Amino acid sequence: MNYTLRHTTRYHYSAPVTLCHSEARVFPRKTPHQQCGASELHISPAPQVQKERCDIFGNRVLYFAMEEVHQTLDVTVVTPLNTQPLTALPTVSPAWENVAQLLSQDNSFDVQLYRLDSPFIRRNDELAAFARSCFTPGRPLIEAALALNELIYSTFEYDPSFTTLATPLSEVLANRRGVCQDFAHLAIGALRSVGLAARYVSGYLETQPPPGQPRLIGADASHAWLATWIPEWGWLALDPTNGSVAGEQHPVLAWGRDYADVAPLKGL
Repeated sequence: MNYTLRHTTRYHYSAPVTLCHSEARVFPRKTPHQQCGASELHISPAPQVQKERCDIFGNRVLYFAMEEVHQTLDVTVVTPLNTQPLTALPTVSPAWENVAQLLSQDNSFDVQLYRLDSPFIRRNDELAAFARSCFTPGRPLIEAALALNELIYSTFEYDPSFTTLATPLSEVLANRRGVCQDFAHLAIGALRSVGLAARYVSGYLETQPPPGQPRLIGADASHAWLATWIPEWGWLALDPTNGSVAGEQHPVLAWGRDYADVAPLKGL
């Protein structure tokens, strides 16, 4: 599918600002299923310092600084990209306990990075118990992961008024409500709490539904989902907000351990 992504963030300060340091993760990633054209970036007012780097997760990060007085900040990026259909899921996969055991002995940095605690996600017994309603003994990993994805979709309510960035996962789990960020964090926490690897993915959701079908939740805004590691296959991307496998309708922006690693714009 062909897209033109336009992402705009605007800050309006209550008083003039004399100095501003910011990091932007607004350039979509190139992946085996996503090809990106050149991005057009517009920052107003124009920064006096601007440098790009690649972070530890492979995301493009733009650092910029304004050193003149200003009261608004506008950052807009426009990127053409194309997404390709995903390869078919394996018809069989190992039992999830075997994968957890394998990962406990795997020294691969890129996988171990996503098994540990992170700023918004702490492994605990409550999350492990939630996961084990799907991760029953001997169940194939892919089957169990899809079941967890469906469980969150079918038993949690999408409620933008309920949570903020500071709402702990225990409250999301107890009240069975939240937004896409919460549902992604919940699934990741459950997977990590039973010894598996899972990462947070930020991006977008295709906004025009096929004829006769309803609009997907999270359309017309930034979106979030997760991916869990499947040995000898790769990262399985799951969207618990919509109970689906994330595919062509999910342009990828960035990924990391949780939202703290992939915020589109943050600064001081």
